[in-house]
Amino acid sequence: MLVLYEHPLSPYAQKVKIALREKGVDFDPRLPAGIGSGVDPDKEFSLGNPRLEVPTLIEGEVRLFDSTILLEYIEDRWPEPALLPTDPVARARVRTIEEVMDTHYEAITWGLAEIRYFGRATGELAEGLTSAAARQIERLNEWLEGQLGSAAWLNGDNFGWADLSAVPFVNGAAGFDLAPQEDSPLSDWLARANNRESVAKTASEAAAAIAAMAGVADVVEQGLFKRHYRDHRLEWMIRSGGIEVVRQGLEKGNIRFTEFSDGSRVRE
Repeated sequence: MLVLYEHPLSPYAQKVKIALREKGVDFDPRLPAGIGSGVDPDKEFSLGNPRLEVPTLIEGEVRLFDSTILLEYIEDRWPEPALLPTDPVARARVRTIEEVMDTHYEAITWGLAEIRYFGRATGELAEGLTSAAARQIERLNEWLEGQLGSAAWLNGDNFGWADLSAVPFVNGAAGFDLAPQEDSPLSDWLARANNRESVAKTASEAAAAIAAMAGVADVVEQGLFKRHYRDHRLEWMIRSGGIEVVRQGLEKGNIRFTEFSDGSRVRE
C-alpha cells in the first residue's frame, strides 16, 4: 500500500491527493506524529523526508518528498489518465502555473491563516496585512483567468495537472472571503473543479480540519506548535508589512524554519 504522509490543510498535500484520486490509486493517508511540535518524528516519516515536511510518499523502498516531484512520480508510475498535456509548450505553461501557485499564491493564503487562525497580528497590523493579501490575490486571480482563457480547464481541454495545482490554493483564498469574482470565468472554473469527486473529497477533509482548529492560537502562543516559515512565506510576511510578526515569533520561539534531519532524532 502506498503511504502518503500529509496534513489535510496542506495545499501541497491536497494536490498530490487529488492526483492520486484522479488516477484511481489507493493510498493510506497518515498525519506525521508531532509534526510542528518539536516532538521527535516517527522513523518512517523522517527517513522518507529529511526536511520533515508533508507531503511525503512511501511505496515499498521508494521514499519521495516535494509535491512537484511526487506529481512527476505519480504521472510516470500511473500514466493513465494523463494529467499533463502532450504539447511541450502546454506542458511548460502548466508547470509555470504550478510554480506560481506553490510560491506566490501559497504564501498569501498561509499568511492569512497566520492572522485569522494563529493570532499573529491584531488591529491595524492585521488590517494592513489582510488588505495587502486581498490586493495580491486579486492580481493573481486575474493572471489565472488569463491562463484559463476560453478553455474549460487551466490544463486545456481536460482537467489535469494545472487544475489540481491551482484549486487547493484558490479554495484556500475563498475560505478567507477572497473567492474569484462572482460569475467570472475563474469562478465558473472553480465550481467545475469542486464538483469533481477527487477535489470534493480532498476539500471536505480540509474543511473538517479547519473545524477542529478552535484554540489553536493558544497552542502556538505557548510554543507547543511552531509554524513553518519557509522561504516564500517569510518573504511575503516581511514585504507585506509583517516584520514585527516575525520578530515576535522568533522571540517566543513559536516559528520554525526548514530543517534537514540526519535521522538521529527519531522515534522508533
